[in-house]
Amino acid sequence: MIDRLSRRMIITGAGALAVVWIVAGFLFPDSWAGVLLGIAASPSTHTATLRLAVPIALAAIGGIFAEKSGVINIGIEGLLIVSAFSAIIVTFWLGSGESTLALSHHWWGLFAGVVASTLFALLFAVVCIEFKADQIIAGLAVWLIALGLAPFVSRIVFDSPNTGNVGTFDNVTIPLLSELPFVGYLLFDTPPQVYLMLGSAAAGWYLLTQTSFGRWVIASGENPKALDTAGVDVRKVRYTAVLLSGVFAGLGGAGFALGQLGTFAGGGETDIQGRGFIAIATYLFANYHPLGALGGSFLFAGLDALQIRLQAAGYAVPTELIRTIPYVTVIVVLVFVGRTTLPDAAGENYESGED
Repeated sequence: MIDRLSRRMIITGAGALAVVWIVAGFLFPDSWAGVLLGIAASPSTHTATLRLAVPIALAAIGGIFAEKSGVINIGIEGLLIVSAFSAIIVTFWLGSGESTLALSHHWWGLFAGVVASTLFALLFAVVCIEFKADQIIAGLAVWLIALGLAPFVSRIVFDSPNTGNVGTFDNVTIPLLSELPFVGYLLFDTPPQVYLMLGSAAAGWYLLTQTSFGRWVIASGENPKALDTAGVDVRKVRYTAVLLSGVFAGLGGAGFALGQLGTFAGGGETDIQGRGFIAIATYLFANYHPLGALGGSFLFAGLDALQIRLQAAGYAVPTELIRTIPYVTVIVVLVFVGRTTLPDAAGENYESGED
């Protein structure tokens, strides 16, 4: 009863603030509310939101599979880094703007990024499942290895932590449909990584909620002993789920690098800039639902797009403040709504035959 009341209060409060903002924006177009409303309604903000959501949404979907199976993969940030860097450097080596076997080298770079991310996920799975290492420490190790490895290799190849520019994917434009109001430029005149994101979200939802494998993944994270008793190999399920997290994160990192950046900056947080950790906050906010994670990624990417547009317009908006919003949102959800429920066996090692 209290949870339901808290949820209604939060939704009502958020809705009331949105209405006040919109009304104030219309009445006072020169005010902060008006400026924000104009930028939020801009098509360029909408398209930027879709592109910026790609690494967050795909990494979040991958994290859902790993954690629902009982393996907490906080190394998602590292998977995004290694896939983004691998995609750029393979495209550079093959030759940007060229093709092999009738396939653009950008697509071969995307494939290489997914492979690199999956190999790192496999390493993480072996360490956690075979050697029963602490999953949090192993995840941090994956992140730190990727954080150091990418700029190290870049210095060898480019004499700089930053790679050369290989360009980005061209937009996929569908005639007639691209001319539709609002949805035309969003869905039918957009780069291919956006379609990968939307398709992956649908595939992730179907796989997790509508198939036997999805039920095994959930059981592996909730009650691995029962799954083992039913004759399903818990280790294989967890391995597959963690590898899937590598595939999804690889699509996100490589898609972001080749669809939005065209290059890779290896200094500091790298170009990924904590988006893997935001992805973790996103799937917690969505309570492990793939489609909810997609929606959450639009929210957080939209805020990022908004602050980028504000800065371009000459308004000094601290990026660091914007990046705290996903984590604050998750805390609010956990405290006042309480809907996020960690799988019972998450983080616990399991050996077949244990009592």
